Amino acid sequence: MKIIIVGSGKVGFTLAEQLVREQHDVTIVDLREESLRRASDMLDVMVIHGNGVSTSTLREAGADTADLLVAATNSDEVNMVCCLTAKNMGTGYTIARIRDLEYSNSLVELRRNLKIDMVINPENATAIEISRLLRFPPAANIETFFRGRVELMGFRLQDGDFLVGTPFYSLPPQVKELSLLFCAVERGKSVVIPNGSFVPQIGDKLYLVGRPESLDQFFRLLGRYAQKVHHVFILGGGKISVYLARILEKMGMKLKIVELDEAQCRLISEKFPKSMVIHGDGSDQELLESERFSASDAFVALTDRDEDNLIISLYAMQQGIPKVVAKANRQNYAGIARAIGLESVISPKAITAAQILHRVRGMQNSQGSVMNSLHRIADGAAEAMEFTVRSTTRYLNVPLKDLRLKSGILIAVIMRGRDIIIPEGSSSIQEGDSVILISRGRLILDLNDIYEDDGPFPHSGEP
Repeated sequence: MKIIIVGSGKVGFTLAEQLVREQHDVTIVDLREESLRRASDMLDVMVIHGNGVSTSTLREAGADTADLLVAATNSDEVNMVCCLTAKNMGTGYTIARIRDLEYSNSLVELRRNLKIDMVINPENATAIEISRLLRFPPAANIETFFRGRVELMGFRLQDGDFLVGTPFYSLPPQVKELSLLFCAVERGKSVVIPNGSFVPQIGDKLYLVGRPESLDQFFRLLGRYAQKVHHVFILGGGKISVYLARILEKMGMKLKIVELDEAQCRLISEKFPKSMVIHGDGSDQELLESERFSASDAFVALTDRDEDNLIISLYAMQQGIPKVVAKANRQNYAGIARAIGLESVISPKAITAAQILHRVRGMQNSQGSVMNSLHRIADGAAEAMEFTVRSTTRYLNVPLKDLRLKSGILIAVIMRGRDIIIPEGSSSIQEGDSVILISRGRLILDLNDIYEDDGPFPHSGEP
């Protein structure tokens, strides 16, 4: 596909990097020569120096024949006008980053009037992700499918967990009775899709998929069940914090928010009168201790500096706060933090890039199975996808044990009507089902991409 990205900041560069990896023709437009130079040196893209709202700049970028334009500058207004201009020039599909709360109540009209096909809001998406982690603290990360009826959670194995050293096929009956599946394991820098003989070890990160109530029961058996979060200490009062506060107050949580900017403190106080807003430097240890931050059930670091977020989050862990979440856009920082025990590290740019990749793959596969959601797990080394099965899907009603699936592919869950099925060898896929796939190292656009070309085993017989 021919794709134009206006704005080569954190989101734009990360998106371009992933789109190039998937063999798309990418052009980046930006006014900052330094950003363009970095993109040109590190990625196989075309770069154009210019204003994304300029007709001449967009014409040079090829907007008249582009399949997709993503406007991801720091200005909501520029992004909206850019999409309108590109659409009028002939661009097939437009995506705008719109972050301001003032626009949230009129997005339907904005999309219609400005010809915007999709709106992305990294801050709001990040806040939603963090709220899930606070709702279920034992998990390092949580992804949802089938409108919340199925969840995928990652957690790190610790010394003393009954799973350690036990092959999956010999798990206790209480675990086998639950409707769940171990669908991926991250060990060091490698990711595997385990079978029944896989033996978990201390330090492995296991990914588990199933009904929320089944996952809750599993963590109780594991001894990781945590009490409900009541008090949350938030460091930083930017856009993510504002969106997060709005969600958490509705969940009945009590908040303390520390922000250095006095004007922003006033704004937050007006919006959230039930929350305590503190004007001060959240990196000041004396301030944190005077506000008894260690008495909180959860700590969330959301400043503009990744380094501050990670360092203060590690300090919060040392103080014994049960749940700690940190924002970090730099991939290497996130890896270091997880290596020393900080599991819940959130990247707004990665969340946003995954949303757009989901849309891009759907555009590539307009005639095949519908991809309802896409989540990148294990630091992007694997993907979890939800598809709707159509009549064009091959090998319907064939038992899974008779199918030749490509390596690195797992059919994790089948939803049929209101039934959630953890598939066995005798299970099959039927038209109208929804299916969750786990893929390691393979680009999947359609359910038919999971099969080897030679199809099912000869004895199966495709109906």
